[in-house]
This record gives sequence, C-alpha cells and structure tokens, in this order.
Amino acid sequence: MTKVVTYLVEIIIVFCSAYSIYGQQDPNYTQYMYNTMTVNPAYVGSSDNFNITANYKAQFTGIDGAPETINLGLETPVTYNVGLGLNITRDALGPSEDLNIDGNFSYSINMSERTYLSFGLKAGFRVLNVDFRKGIFDNPNDPAFMNNINNQFLGILGAGAYLFSEDWYLGLSTPNFFSQEYYNEEDTMVDTEELHMYLIGGYIFDIGGNTKFKPAVLFDYTEGAPLRANLSANFLFLDKFTAGIGYSLDASVSGLAGFQVSDNIFIGYAYDYNTSDFNQYNDGSHEILIKFSLARRRGATFSPRFF
Repeated sequence: MTKVVTYLVEIIIVFCSAYSIYGQQDPNYTQYMYNTMTVNPAYVGSSDNFNITANYKAQFTGIDGAPETINLGLETPVTYNVGLGLNITRDALGPSEDLNIDGNFSYSINMSERTYLSFGLKAGFRVLNVDFRKGIFDNPNDPAFMNNINNQFLGILGAGAYLFSEDWYLGLSTPNFFSQEYYNEEDTMVDTEELHMYLIGGYIFDIGGNTKFKPAVLFDYTEGAPLRANLSANFLFLDKFTAGIGYSLDASVSGLAGFQVSDNIFIGYAYDYNTSDFNQYNDGSHEILIKFSLARRRGATFSPRFF
C-alpha cells in the first residue's frame, strides 16, 4: 500500500509541475460520483460493467440563455486490464453551443489483491458554434459581435490516473491538454480556455443496519479562475435508496436523491441552490441522471451503484 501511495504522489507532482494553466471552467456536475469518465479517462472499465450514463443539467433556471448540459457516456471493460469508453457532451450557454465527442482508453495494473491502478487517455474533438444574433449586448455594433463562429473544430487530448479498490477511489486527471476557445458570458466575448486539473475521491463506509455512507470530493483547478471544490455526503439504504447533500465552494448547496430501480438501472436527481448574490435572479439548478449497467466481470463484491 505504501508503494501505491508513493506512485500516486509522483503522478500528482508530474501533473502539477508540467503545466501552467489558466482560464474558464468546464461543465460542473453535482452527481459527479456517478459520471467519472467525463473528467477522468482512467475510470473506464473500473466498475467491471458495461455502463450507459445519461445526464441532463439545467443551471440557473428562470434565466434565458442559462447553461444547459446534456451528456451521454458509454464505458466497459474489454479485457481484464483494458477499458474503453465513448463520451458525448452538448453544452449550451447563451448564443454558444459546444459539442464534445471523445473516446477513452484505460489500462489497469493489479497493485494488490483488491487494489488497482489505472492509467487512461482521452482523445476526440469539439465543435464550437456561437450565434451572436441570439444575444443582447450593450454595444451590438461592436465588430466583435459581427462575425459568428460556425462549426469551429477543436481537438481534445487528455489523460488521467485512477487508483481504486472495492470501497474507495482516488483519481487525478486533465480532460484536455489543448487550449480551447469558448463563449465567455461575463464579458460577452469568445475567450480562451486553458488546461483543467481534476482530483476526485470517495470512500464507502458500511455503518451497519443495511446502510452505507458514501462521502466524495471533486476539486477542479484552473489558474486564473477560482478553485472549484465539490463536497458530497450520500447515504445508501438497503442497497436501493440514496439520499444526501452536497456543497460547491462559494457557489451552491445541493440535495441529492437516487433510486436503484433494478440491478441494472439507477436514477438520480440533484437540486442546487445558489448561495451567491445571484440567487435572487434564478430558481436554482436541476440535474437528472440515469445509469444502466450490466455484464459484471471481475468480482462479486463490486456493485454498479457504488461508484
């Protein structure tokens, strides 16, 4: 176990020292613990199931042009050590629409009897469209708003490491090494997005009485932007019902609920209440997740409802 921790620390040092990162932030999911492939390609295949995850999030409802994200992910182990995944995300904000399609590959190493270290790669493309005719600007005659962006093609190349066992996980990743263009709502302009660093972790405590406690964290760091820290605490009852709370630093508090409809289907819902002064202008954010799982592979102790 000491060697495992040493390996992970070395990975963190390499990631943090190799890049200088700035800019805007990627879509933020409240139910990130069920949707890990979106931020870390090394996750694919780790649950030993074929998983299909669909996620819809509407932020700041009640405001025209507020962020709206739709995500579809498919991932599965293909051999004992190799996992593959496909991730598709549509992110809309005001006059902009961003389509992301990427493939994910992972290779895992058995560190001990029930501990695995997985390395992953992500590659794909983004298509950015911005139609300034849909926006309302202080100076609509500004030349910056005269030329729309039509189907601008941008590359995606990311990597990650994921250390996990049957009751805990820890991952470090960057979904995209490339600088990207995006629509900046605050400055009503097209700006540049730089590299993101994600650290995700969670643990499952069996506290008895057919109840499990599942805390999780997700940190998103981009130089030049505030640190995004997402903390959550979920309880799983009778391996069927999930209920919990979440907190996003200086952004929102959340309520989470989930139901294991069958061995194969999980449905989750989250509501975010904005904690900034902006909360008087919107009705909060809603997120719905559906996860379909089948074909378990490695061992009977793994469960698709945990992570």
